[in-house]
Amino acid sequence: MDNTDRELLNLLQEKFPIHKRPFLVLGEQLGISEDEVINRIKMLKENGYIRRIGGIFDSRSLGYFSTLCAISVPAQRIDEVSDIINGYSCVTHNYIRDGALNMWFTVIASSREKVDEVLEEIREKSQISRILSFPSEKIYKIKTNFNIKE
Repeated sequence: MDNTDRELLNLLQEKFPIHKRPFLVLGEQLGISEDEVINRIKMLKENGYIRRIGGIFDSRSLGYFSTLCAISVPAQRIDEVSDIINGYSCVTHNYIRDGALNMWFTVIASSREKVDEVLEEIREKSQISRILSFPSEKIYKIKTNFNIKE
């Protein structure tokens, strides 16, 4: 990773241009071509520095319902159950943790009823009957930036 990659990562986090050709705008800011920006982003993604590029919206202000869920998954079924859960676009995070409740994930959907439907489908497909659901009550953090330096 060179200085241009670091600058690009900072711009992607903090000042992503709202423009029909955002990578051209980023290239102009960095003194490189649009194609080079795209190629660098691909490389950074392949190397695990970028997971996704996408918008973040305040789901609560749009009337969405969110919940943090916890389940207990036998070690030999972690990949299988994770694939089932991650197959839902309304699942935004999914983590493995130590302890009896070893898989934690968040579900955000247009209504509580829709979240309940998704959780019921996950129960059926995974054959894990007990899903603990902790609905969101307060937002503590919405955005994190990592200042990439040398």
